[in-house]
Amino acid sequence: MKIRISLDIKDLTVNRVLRHFILSDLLLLGGWGLISPVFGLFVISEIPDATIFSVGISVGIYFITKSIVQLPIAILLDKKQNEGTSFYILISSLILASLSAIAYATVHTVNGLYIVSAIQGFSFGLYTPSWSGMFSKHLDNNHCSLDWSLDSATIGIASGAAAIFGGLIASTFGFISIFVVASLFSFFGAITLLTVPRIIFPNKVPTKMDSNEHIHI
Repeated sequence: MKIRISLDIKDLTVNRVLRHFILSDLLLLGGWGLISPVFGLFVISEIPDATIFSVGISVGIYFITKSIVQLPIAILLDKKQNEGTSFYILISSLILASLSAIAYATVHTVNGLYIVSAIQGFSFGLYTPSWSGMFSKHLDNNHCSLDWSLDSATIGIASGAAAIFGGLIASTFGFISIFVVASLFSFFGAITLLTVPRIIFPNKVPTKMDSNEHIHI
């Protein structure tokens, strides 16, 4: 039995709203991807009294905080079923992620490191359910797998490139530079989404163009 797959360039297109969401995801995770490969070295070399154990605690605080925050936020968003609430939480999370990246560059104590890690975890705890929920609501008919896979592929390529250039940027311009770049990327991720509120919050009587911009499942 032969299975033939015919790939048309039209099969790779997604609606305008999802393009903005994928771009914001790319900016956020791509920016933080610059930090990941050199984060441990930054902590040990730049923060007095920090050890490898300190790095582990910092990463653990981030993941635990993120996991604790995102569950009640997800429940809240599911109960409200209000796209406006999700949108504002999403924008807030990107701005908070931008601020936490800058905060890392100013940390000079181990306790300060832990506090910033908690702030970063809180920002991603807000981001994950709000971004995923809104992205899901704007999936294209018959393109659900493509929409999710396109985001995953984009983030995978961006993360790989960021891991390479993160070390290069840090070795050339110093650690602070990668935190500044990550902060800017997160901020521009928020700006990207702020350009589409008219589509996300359509008028009570949508125009022909509005109704065709995206398809809800």
